[in-house]
Amino acid sequence: MGRLFGTDGVRGVANKDLLPELAFRLGRAAAKVLVADSRSGRSEVGRILVGRDTRVSGEMLEAALVAGVTSAGVNVELLEVIPTPGVAYLTRKYQADAGIMISASHNPVADNGIKFFDHNGFKLTDELEEEIESFLEGEKASQISRPIGLQVGRVTRRAEAVADYSVYLAQTIGERLNGLTVAVDCGFGATYQVAPQVLESLGAKVIPINNLNDGSRINVDCGSTNPQELQRVVMAEGAQVGLAHDGDGDRVIAVDERGELIDGDEIIAICGLRMLAEGRLPGKAVAATVYSNLGLREAFQKSGGEVVVTENGDRKVLEAMRERGLALGGEQSGHIIFLEHNTTGDGILSALQLLSTMVHSGQPLSVLKKGMRKFPQLLENVRVARRTGWEENREIKKVIEAARENLGDNGRIFVRASGTEPLIRIMAEGPDRHMLARLINDIAEVIRIELS
Repeated sequence: MGRLFGTDGVRGVANKDLLPELAFRLGRAAAKVLVADSRSGRSEVGRILVGRDTRVSGEMLEAALVAGVTSAGVNVELLEVIPTPGVAYLTRKYQADAGIMISASHNPVADNGIKFFDHNGFKLTDELEEEIESFLEGEKASQISRPIGLQVGRVTRRAEAVADYSVYLAQTIGERLNGLTVAVDCGFGATYQVAPQVLESLGAKVIPINNLNDGSRINVDCGSTNPQELQRVVMAEGAQVGLAHDGDGDRVIAVDERGELIDGDEIIAICGLRMLAEGRLPGKAVAATVYSNLGLREAFQKSGGEVVVTENGDRKVLEAMRERGLALGGEQSGHIIFLEHNTTGDGILSALQLLSTMVHSGQPLSVLKKGMRKFPQLLENVRVARRTGWEENREIKKVIEAARENLGDNGRIFVRASGTEPLIRIMAEGPDRHMLARLINDIAEVIRIELS
């Protein structure tokens, strides 16, 4: 079996790639590995929390996954529809052995995924993922117990889960949001209840859009990857700020009062520079990926801080944060980790930190974002038949090298395969937008020809 886990759990088209049978086996393997990993000799029955987003296939996969976990003698506590970071937080709060989230984040409706958290609320290490995979089939799979009678795992529902998570989020900032008008796009996803409720509890006037439990429309022309409707609403309603979440609620993209987008880099700059000025930024540093805008590094350097650059992916960001003892890090996509509050990216929490900074400073977002000069940065996703082998392709290597020579020291170009979709991502950054567009187009055309 090839490596099943990607950059963020196990993903695929539900009922085609990600089958219920696989979810069942993953449940059994996770019960074996994760409960044993956290038990430390305790004798009580193991407990795993399970949450999901609104996707149509979520209940199907939940049923199969839960059957697998309970068949191994481990109890399941259902959180039902809740953001991914809610699973991470509640795994710690409820002192469970592990947490599992069923979601494909910002991916299309037909996709789904299964991601795991350890008993501390952190995503699994490569080693733990590989151990789970080792129990999926063959002799090791047969080693997982199949208890009978009273030893079979039981299923309960944590009806208070959403409320507990909401209360916690509201406590992460010290400011009230009275007088602030906030438009929030829930993307028909997992934040549909929590995001409006938390903002209203803090005194904001909330204009919610796409805030239904409707998995048939999750991420469809809405949410953090498609914020155009939110921009229109902010302008039409005269809101001071707009917030757009993705399907599972671990990302946020903002819109200022002029209808202009504020991405993850700018949110990190706004919040991080405040933390730096107040002496609340350990190491005077934040972590960001190689895809983050060069302006983020410039902004922190000017203020006496530093940006620790990591490989792409939130796991790499978190790894660097834990190694360096950092409190803030994230990605341009809006996946931002405030480690003093949660162990993974949390879109609602990040939004609250941003709103708190607005209230504290008394300045609108359009002014706050000027603390970071944004370099032109273009990104193109090229859909391909296969996303492997491209790095050794002679023609692709040639066109990338030519583009880098053209750009010289005035910018940079990154090309990588998506870890979750059949895409090759091309990013170019530099002072001349027209040159960047031409270079990206040259690379994309060759990739399409060579990988079609």
